[in-house]
Amino acid sequence: MKKIEEYFVPWLKGVKMYISPHIELAWQNKKLHRLMSNENPNAPSAKVLEAIGSFGKIANRYPDQGTAVRSRIATINGLDGPGNVLIGNGSSEVYDMIWRSFVEPGEEIIQHTPCFGIYKLRCIVVGGKLVSVPMIYENGEFCFDAGSIIKAITPKTKIIVIANPNNPTGNFMDDEDFVEVAETGLPFVVDEAYVEYAGLGRSQVKLLKKYPNVMVTRTLSKAYGLAGLRFGYMLAVKGVIDQIAATLIPWNVGTIPMWAALAALEDTEGLTERVEFNNAQVRYFEEELKDVPGLNVLHSYGNYILFDAKETGKKGDDMVAFAQERGLIFRPQAPMYGSDGFFRITIGSAEENRMAVEAIKEFLS
Repeated sequence: MKKIEEYFVPWLKGVKMYISPHIELAWQNKKLHRLMSNENPNAPSAKVLEAIGSFGKIANRYPDQGTAVRSRIATINGLDGPGNVLIGNGSSEVYDMIWRSFVEPGEEIIQHTPCFGIYKLRCIVVGGKLVSVPMIYENGEFCFDAGSIIKAITPKTKIIVIANPNNPTGNFMDDEDFVEVAETGLPFVVDEAYVEYAGLGRSQVKLLKKYPNVMVTRTLSKAYGLAGLRFGYMLAVKGVIDQIAATLIPWNVGTIPMWAALAALEDTEGLTERVEFNNAQVRYFEEELKDVPGLNVLHSYGNYILFDAKETGKKGDDMVAFAQERGLIFRPQAPMYGSDGFFRITIGSAEENRMAVEAIKEFLS
């Protein structure tokens, strides 16, 4: 008789459940300040809380297909209607649905690194092969390299995914580079988790009108501040949405997050307040730390900032450890591009950001 382990699909054997150590740490010790997970430091608006309370009272009923919130998302993005929108339990579930719709075991997904770890996690689950094309890091800036992405295409390539702005580098890729990749005809996923901080004018949703192979993903975890409610979505032509929706688990988005999301999308004033606060705090970090000798502060269009302290002679991991001693959780970044000085912070409250600036100055001085 075979052991149960022998029945697992081979590409899943030995793969562990994903756990985010810094988030676990923050929940275990609530005195620590959470400057590490690209969360929004501002609580949901009163309008969102009202929707949560209202629809919590009918949580005994199954939700519908999210027609109201999908219609609102379509309107915001100038699309025809809810048929252009797929909703998920965070954008992480949306990637899972996309990957399962296109990728067979052994086929390839191209990502541009450094980038968001979920692309790899869901690629492993479907038995795909991840092809990582590094960005260019020179003169203290990260640059996208569309030419190298296209050169990495093989007969096994099934998806190309680009985060815009990129996580963790915080920068945008040029519009003409998106067109160049879209012209390949391959399924092309553009991750716009943070686009609201710069405004939807920077979105690539405009490509959908010409390129049916383009899919745009977003989340309400960042600028809208609903990370704990888990609501993400994808924008695409109706035929693509219809096919990928075949992988959707019935009622994958609950009544409460669905209607809370609609309230957040309609609360444009609340979004503006959060965006303006975030961008002002990004400028605060840049202004306060611009004169720290040897520290490279990479400009970010998101709610996080990547630093390179290599020229200070200090290691990023040591900076993270120093910050934690002072009650602040920073995000470590694995050594790359010949530097072990990288670390990252998430924009927190004004007081948390002041504390973070002081800790960085003290450690690197």
